[in-house]
Amino acid sequence: MLLVNLGTPDSPQTRDVRRYLRQFLSDPRVLDMPALNRWLLLNLIILPLRSRRSAEAYTKIWSAEGSPLLIHGRALRERVARELGPEYVVELAMRYGSPSVAAALKRLEQDATARLIVVPLFPQFSEAATGSALAHVDACLAGRWGDGAALTVRSFCEEPAFIAALAGLARPLLRDFRPDHVLLSYHGLPESQLRRSDAGSGHGCLERPDCCEALSPANRECYRAQCFATSRALIRALELRDGQVSTSFQSRMGRTPWIRPYTDEIVARLAERGVKRLAVLCPAFVADCLETLEEIGLRLREQWRTLGGEDLLLCPCPNAEPAWAAGVAELVRARATQR
Repeated sequence: MLLVNLGTPDSPQTRDVRRYLRQFLSDPRVLDMPALNRWLLLNLIILPLRSRRSAEAYTKIWSAEGSPLLIHGRALRERVARELGPEYVVELAMRYGSPSVAAALKRLEQDATARLIVVPLFPQFSEAATGSALAHVDACLAGRWGDGAALTVRSFCEEPAFIAALAGLARPLLRDFRPDHVLLSYHGLPESQLRRSDAGSGHGCLERPDCCEALSPANRECYRAQCFATSRALIRALELRDGQVSTSFQSRMGRTPWIRPYTDEIVARLAERGVKRLAVLCPAFVADCLETLEEIGLRLREQWRTLGGEDLLLCPCPNAEPAWAAGVAELVRARATQR
């Protein structure tokens, strides 16, 4: 089996961060615009302006062992391998950066693997993350396992094992912290990506207030709808009350509309309501990374204090917790028996 996460630079140095951002943002599924526009935006605006700032942000979360995303990914690979036993060979790869998908597939091929199960480590499906990862795996495979040999887990936004791992980590922390409000903050996407994926379904993406209130055949692979499905499952698992929890989206970039509500705007409204103790979960991420540790744990925490908040609790991602490793193994076994 192949675990695939998004990626990380080799170091927090500006040159390595620039190289990583170039590979990541050159992907047309990530910046889905005409090729010339993407090249101009990337090379004239994003890389000159963002590389150093991103490097400074990575420096704040980097440890002596390296990137948190890679550290947690390696630990998860080891625990999943132990859960699955000798019948399985487990590798970890990054869609961008190292360890590469091509290198991981080569190692699996050397083990004479007959069937490949690919698990993109993105709970909610999006073309920018899951779609890109699966397309890249297909391109690297180039028929080496034969047609139909690769089985994939496309999303697990409501899977009991995923929800149980998140809730199991958060429950004792919330009990001790006693928050006034719980915020479920997901990574954002441009609205245009959702509408493009919805084209022809007749669902009317983002046109109604109840657009994402339930999953249906028409929006089954809508990223925003899957995020709200994860929120509903977590609210049930944590037994949160109405009015005690909100869902929002972080990490927007540029001036084009991204999916709402925005995390930074939600926290401002919560502060105006008198909320003082805020707990944040990031259920779009299975491993702590730049978007959780720096964007929420540092920058959002500082914003919260500036707004008059007393304290902010960032609940950790599942990372390589035993319950999550067992959950991944459960997902893999279930997928393997479907064929």
